[in-house]
Amino acid sequence: MRPEHRSTRLLLRRLRWSVLRPLARRANGDERSRLSGPGVEFAQVREYQPGDDVRRIDWQLTARSDRPYIREAHDERGLDVWLVVDVSPSMDWGTAQGLKRDLAVELSAVAGELLGHRGNRVGLILFANGIVGIVAPGAGQAHVERIVGRVRDEPRQPATAPTDLAGVLAVLPRLIRRASMVVLVTDFLVLDGWAERLRSLAHRHEVIAVRAEDPREADLPDIGVTTFEDPETGVQLTVDTGDASLRQRFHAAAVKQSLQIDATLRSCGVDVIHVATDGGLLFTMASFLDARRRQRGPRALLPAAPVRPDEVPVA
Repeated sequence: MRPEHRSTRLLLRRLRWSVLRPLARRANGDERSRLSGPGVEFAQVREYQPGDDVRRIDWQLTARSDRPYIREAHDERGLDVWLVVDVSPSMDWGTAQGLKRDLAVELSAVAGELLGHRGNRVGLILFANGIVGIVAPGAGQAHVERIVGRVRDEPRQPATAPTDLAGVLAVLPRLIRRASMVVLVTDFLVLDGWAERLRSLAHRHEVIAVRAEDPREADLPDIGVTTFEDPETGVQLTVDTGDASLRQRFHAAAVKQSLQIDATLRSCGVDVIHVATDGGLLFTMASFLDARRRQRGPRALLPAAPVRPDEVPVA
């Protein structure tokens, strides 16, 4: 292993991707479940019932009342994590140190390293103008390497139409049956109308949107008369980039669009990470994960979606 790879692995081992909602379902993990059990993180207290373990009696509360009470904690179990990755033509574009697809590959490796252990399983859904590939959730280093390789090696999609993110989000509830963490990796160069679908998805799952960006998407270079091509549709447009007012209007429109996307994502109950082709993914992720660690307390108390019969774990 090369020295830079070893240092990266050491840094990742120091990080922890906190899960804010109690979503875990399967035994042999250390994430919080919606179920109560012998965990260590407080969930609630209730009156003692015959058959309860006396070691779970809350003696301080019992001493202040006329009846015994049991202290319950969140049962610690494994979590399903789904990486939903955009591999549309716009992701195969970049002008800095790499392509946006390279960011998706690196993010898949980081997410797999941080989330694909402690009893968790990681799955993959690739999409462009529809679902183009699925890797069922699994665990282990070999499985994470398979996921990373699938994102890296997925053939380039033809430029036929803008990415229909709303259509993809409409399909996800049929593919992701258990309450899970969903990491959506895309540049959001997509058709409008996805917000309501994403809001519905975030009601049941913990969703994180990773926005893959390139600096030239917000700033036109001054290179004279140039023809640009839409990577999603192939439509071409010739403009004079030497026009300063054109570059200013382009920048203002790009900033406004980006702010609108962020506002929409947050209104859907989705956390946002911005990653760019000019580097700094690990620093960005470390800052994001530190913020989540500090959010975990209050956010963890939000009510969770009801448990469906098909989600009850089998002993």
